[in-house]
Amino acid sequence: MTTELLQQVRVIDPVSQTDQVSDVLIANGEIQALAAQISDISPDTQIRDCRGLVLGTGLVDLYSHSGEPGFEERETLLSFLQAAAAGGFTRVNILPDTSPVIDNPALVAQLQKGMRGQGGNVALSFPSLPCVQVWGAITLDVAGKQMTELADLAAAGVVGFTDGLPLDNLGLVRRLLEYVQPLGKPVAFWPCDRQLASNGVMREGADALRFGLPPVPVSAETTAIAALIELVATIGTPIHIMRVSTARSVELIAAAKSQGLPITVSTTWMHLLLDTKAVKSYHTSLHLDPPLGNTTDMQALRSAVRTGIVDAIAIDHTPYSYEEKVQAFAEAPSGAIGLELALPLLWQYLVETGEFTALELWQALSNRPAECLQAKVSKIAPHHQAELTLFNPQTTWKVERKNLHTLSSNTPWLGQELRGRVVQTWC
Repeated sequence: MTTELLQQVRVIDPVSQTDQVSDVLIANGEIQALAAQISDISPDTQIRDCRGLVLGTGLVDLYSHSGEPGFEERETLLSFLQAAAAGGFTRVNILPDTSPVIDNPALVAQLQKGMRGQGGNVALSFPSLPCVQVWGAITLDVAGKQMTELADLAAAGVVGFTDGLPLDNLGLVRRLLEYVQPLGKPVAFWPCDRQLASNGVMREGADALRFGLPPVPVSAETTAIAALIELVATIGTPIHIMRVSTARSVELIAAAKSQGLPITVSTTWMHLLLDTKAVKSYHTSLHLDPPLGNTTDMQALRSAVRTGIVDAIAIDHTPYSYEEKVQAFAEAPSGAIGLELALPLLWQYLVETGEFTALELWQALSNRPAECLQAKVSKIAPHHQAELTLFNPQTTWKVERKNLHTLSSNTPWLGQELRGRVVQTWC
C-alpha cells in the first residue's frame, strides 16, 4: 500500500459539516493526517498537487439495475463496478429485478460470489472497488403476489427489501410491514397506482398535450404515497419511498415527517436536472418511470433535497442495449444510465450555478443515502477509514461510447461535452 499526500485539496465532509482546503495524508486505507499544511512525511510518500480538486466522502447509490445475471448484453457485474468506480461511488446497491430475480438466498450467495470473483479483474484498472450489496425481492419473481422468505433473505445478507416495482395489493403491503419489522432491514417502495398511470409515458400537463404523448397524472404517485403513509402511521414500521417525482408528493411527505413518521425518501438525479420541456427531443432515454416532472415539480424536488425533506439522490442506473432503445418514445423501455454522469452534471448545473452548496449536494449523494440504509460513512479525519472520492470539477470530456465504462450508452447526454470528472476513489 502506498502513502499519498494530497496537497491543498478542497475537503467536503458532510459528516462533520466542513468545507475547507487542507492537506490530506492517506496510508494503508486510512487517513493519517489532515491539516492546513503537512510537511512531516516519509521519503516514499507520493505527493499530489490537488489545487482545484474536491475530496469528499465516498458516494453511495441507493438503487440501480445490473444486467447480470440474465441481461449481460446490457451490463455485466464487471462493467457495473467499473462504471460505479469511475463515477465516484464507493457503495452501490443492486435492485432485485435480474433474471433470475433475487428472491432466494441461493441467488444472493451466487451474486456475492460473482462480485468477489470480479474483484481481481476490476482491480487491474480500479485498485479501489465499490462495496456492492443487493436488495432482496419482496415478492416471488417481483410479481407482487406472494411474499418471499424474508427472514432467509435477511440471513443471507441482503441490504434490504424491495421489488423496485409498484405493489398494488395494499393487504400484502400491510402484512409485509408487520413481518419485516423484527428483521431490522430497510424496506423500500416505489409508489405508483398503475391503474391511474394507465399507458401514460409523460407527466400530465401542457407539454404532454403539446408533444402528443399519453399523460401520467400526478395522482398516480400521490394516492400511492398517501396509502403508504397511512399504513406506516398504523403499523409503525420504517419505510423508504423511492423515485418521488412531484411537488404534491413533497407536500405529503413533509406533512408525514412533521408528524414524526419513520419515513425516508429519495428522488433520482435526472428528476432534479430535467423537466417535461426536455422531452421535445423525443429522445428515448428521457422516457423514465416515473416520468420527468413539470418545472414546478423539478423546483420542488430541488428545494426538498436541500432542506432534507427528500433525504437522498439515487442514480437508478438502468442500462439498455442500443436496439432496445431505438423505438418510438412510448414504446421504448423506460430508464437511462447514470453512474458516470450524475456527479459531473449535478455539480455543473446545481453547485456551479449557486443553487446548491457543495456540502448540500454531497450530503444527498453520500452520508444521507447511507443513513437510509441504516449505515454510516466515515468522516474525513485522522485515524478514520479512507472511503473517499476525488473529483476534478474543471476537467472536460465527451460522453461517447469509448469514454464510458458501462456497456450501455442510453443517455440523453450522449455526444455532449461535460465538465467535471472523478479522478480516484478510495474504498
